[in-house]
Amino acid sequence: MFANALLMLPDFGTILLGALLARRFAFQRGFWDGAERLVYYVLFPALLFNSILNAQFSLATDSLLLGAGVATLLSAVALGFLARPLFGTQPALFASCVQTAFRYNSYVGLALAQSLFGARGVALLALILSVCIPLANLVAVTTLARHGKTNLLRELVTNPLILSTVGGMVAHSAGLQLPGFASSFLSRMGAASLALGLLCIGAGLAFRTVKDDPRSLTWFSFVKLVATPAVAVAITWLLGLRGTEAQVVLLFAALPTASSAYILAVRMGGLAAPVAVLITVQTLVAMVTLPLWLTFVRF
Repeated sequence: MFANALLMLPDFGTILLGALLARRFAFQRGFWDGAERLVYYVLFPALLFNSILNAQFSLATDSLLLGAGVATLLSAVALGFLARPLFGTQPALFASCVQTAFRYNSYVGLALAQSLFGARGVALLALILSVCIPLANLVAVTTLARHGKTNLLRELVTNPLILSTVGGMVAHSAGLQLPGFASSFLSRMGAASLALGLLCIGAGLAFRTVKDDPRSLTWFSFVKLVATPAVAVAITWLLGLRGTEAQVVLLFAALPTASSAYILAVRMGGLAAPVAVLITVQTLVAMVTLPLWLTFVRF
């Protein structure tokens, strides 16, 4: 566990640096808003597209890993949606916050995959992301659109994460080879997205209290950080995945929720404040739970 924690320390340290810069130095909220938009709409889509395009994976040989990732995501969705019958969660709160039970922070995931498993880990996680990003965003956008009565099709076809992952998969399947200068250009933007994305996560941490339905909010975090990783362990064991493959699936399952969940809630007229708190709580708690889960799966 200590070794895992040390490997993750630079990435989580970057998050804490972002929190420090936003609160103790002259980096105003407007700066971070612009940085978040840059990462969300430009840098991170470039990273996703380039990672998926250049990833060394095969749907034939890595189908079990992909199936485990999708099954894990669908389990998280099902568990998150149990909040309505279990706690009678108010529709507005549910539509805004249920996404935090099954969406995951890809910035943190790819940074940790690189630190823990190298290029092979990044390739395997990119394969999972290529399918699960569109799927998770589809569920989140559909839930918010039904509540806010916004145009679902428009939200889906303009989502930069969906467009970049689908584009990357199509290009990878077609065997597209980018010219050297284009590949280097996307690589530089992708590298910038990880550091800047982690800083923005830290800057966006919201240290406030929310009194809206604490049982539902606790449930969403429990599902994301405890129940879903436990399900992932069972799925990888049943499918016979071992080694790096099993650890990548568990890394995916144990990630804190996506920081873009806040952006989506704001853009689609949801309740932003409880989403911000859930992102903060899950990001901080994951600094402890992620090393624990990865240590557990190695045994």
